[in-house]
Amino acid sequence: MFRATILTLYPELFPGPLDASVLGRGAAAGHWALDTVNIRDFSDNKYGSVDDTPAGGGAGLVMRVDVLAAAIDSVSRADRPLLCLTPRGAPLTQARAQTLSEGPGLIALCGRFEGIDERLFPARDIEEVSIGDFVLAGGEIAAMALIEACVRLLPGVLGSASSLGEESFEDGLLEYPQYTRPREFEGRAIPDVLLSGDHQRIADWRDERRKEITRTRRPDLWERFSANGPIRRDKNKEPK
Repeated sequence: MFRATILTLYPELFPGPLDASVLGRGAAAGHWALDTVNIRDFSDNKYGSVDDTPAGGGAGLVMRVDVLAAAIDSVSRADRPLLCLTPRGAPLTQARAQTLSEGPGLIALCGRFEGIDERLFPARDIEEVSIGDFVLAGGEIAAMALIEACVRLLPGVLGSASSLGEESFEDGLLEYPQYTRPREFEGRAIPDVLLSGDHQRIADWRDERRKEITRTRRPDLWERFSANGPIRRDKNKEPK
């Protein structure tokens, strides 16, 4: 079973949206599990503080390495990777989520304040991960996004495994447009080709739309796709 452990100052934020819809049903069915560790439980003072002023001066407070290390050491890693959600981390990709979903789970460290004492990262072999080029107040929402990206890929969590095959990023392209009833809405109709019953024409149309959308909206992905072709998934490797 895939197990996610969250180290956080705000355990009350979890499970939050991770308990809703297919993710919640997946947990209830035993496909995955979530637990939290309150970092404040490892404070060495009666106030429960876990931070101190930055060495060298500067604004804000820095999370202490000894407190965080104690929190981490309280968790059984069991071959699970330890990740820290931070804007300076490597961008989270679909390929990385796929690789993580094939393992026993993950441990996510949620930072707060101005950051974390740098000595923690080499001391505890932490992988830094970012969900985008922006800054949040803490890592909790980012951890939820990371976990959802992994858990939805687990066998049995989604109703149909085939729904994963043509998603955005699965082969290096964005997904094609989707339509359903009504046939016309405010003068906008479902493209005739999708109602033709011609499966080859539909497949060709969807392929062309994927390419067009990727080319116009994500030129970085299109450049990679044009140079390397479709991504071929390897359980142990990510696309370069």
